[in-house]
Amino acid sequence: SERYWGLQMDMSEFDYVVVGSGSAGSVLGGRLSENPETSVVVLEAGEATNQWYVKVPLAAILMIPSKLNNWAFDTVPQKGMNGRVGYQPRGKGLGGSTAINGMVYIRGNRWDFDHWASLGNDGWSYEDVLPYFLRSEHNERIDDDYHGQGGPLNVADRRTDNPLPLAYIDAMHKAGLPLNPDFNGATQDGVGICQVTMKDGERWSAARAFLLPHMGVRKNLTVMTGAHVSRVLFDGKRAIGIEFERGGKVQRVMARKEVILSAGAIQSPHILMLSGVGPAAQLRAHNITVVHDLPGVGENFQDHPDMALVYRTTSADTYGVSVKGVWRLLREILQYRRTRRGMIASNIAESSGFIRTDPDLPAPDIQMGFLPAILDNHGRTLHRGHGYSSHVILLRPKSRGKISLKTADPRVPPDIDPAFLEHPDD
Repeated sequence: SERYWGLQMDMSEFDYVVVGSGSAGSVLGGRLSENPETSVVVLEAGEATNQWYVKVPLAAILMIPSKLNNWAFDTVPQKGMNGRVGYQPRGKGLGGSTAINGMVYIRGNRWDFDHWASLGNDGWSYEDVLPYFLRSEHNERIDDDYHGQGGPLNVADRRTDNPLPLAYIDAMHKAGLPLNPDFNGATQDGVGICQVTMKDGERWSAARAFLLPHMGVRKNLTVMTGAHVSRVLFDGKRAIGIEFERGGKVQRVMARKEVILSAGAIQSPHILMLSGVGPAAQLRAHNITVVHDLPGVGENFQDHPDMALVYRTTSADTYGVSVKGVWRLLREILQYRRTRRGMIASNIAESSGFIRTDPDLPAPDIQMGFLPAILDNHGRTLHRGHGYSSHVILLRPKSRGKISLKTADPRVPPDIDPAFLEHPDD
């Protein structure tokens, strides 16, 4: 479906053309349009994401394993996983992946930012980026040197009262890990309850925080959904606009100042290659005119392998497929409608932990996670009964994959190869 917010006048030219409305695109659309003299258009292939299953936290279990607001990409067969095909859920709609994710609010580690800065990326150290985190955040509980209040992104505590995440934390603590009440504070090490991007028991996506409040209000902001971008338009080597398909018609918008690609780690390089920017030999193999031979486009793709240890239990505090589970679900729906609390308000991934497999490492290299449900194959393989899942996630894999063209057709996803577990250290 396609929707249009903004002026109908001269919709073919804007100061800024933003591709994608996810974590970056929603912020860009909201921030750039603060200047009333600047015109901005945001192009989004998906829908407006105002459905109930976006707003209700537990309903993420309907979107992540399906194509509801989800590109639902597959990887190429993975050598390091016995040829298995991996799954890459990516948000499709206003808010991007923040409209379908687990809503956990955990920033990158201080070391991550400082490492980027040490490689020559000025302005990306932890001290450089922290003020922007503070400015963007409204933390309902914490107001200190590491958290802000008054920003558009609402950060809250869990609203479920489920005892199992606390039992998990207690077990981890007894195993020798320190307790950590704030993963975004002075240190990330330890175990604790995660804060979430919710407000009043509802998902608070990047679009809901930064973009939706201004749609139809700011005359200089235009948002188009149902706009599937096919390529960047160039004048020589200068990006001047975007070509996209909408409603079965090919359309163009031109940029007076900048074209901004914020379509994510998979689709931004895909769009660049479709536009003639990337490895020349690969582009020519698909009869794409080379605008700029840039071999790094699509290379160095990284993703975190996550191993889930799944256990069965009869605990009534888990989510599962059973007669008692159905009755409990009905009661919880009624409670949620009354109080916006309980099982339906859960992001499922309520507790987590960060550990170092070697105390000499500069930052944790493993993240732990607990879910009071059997989560198999991203929820795409269902099991009867009840259980829980303990997740072990490799935070800094050394394996390096790539995004490459499968065809020149922009409607066909690229080949996605994270090269899971191919590096022996992983």
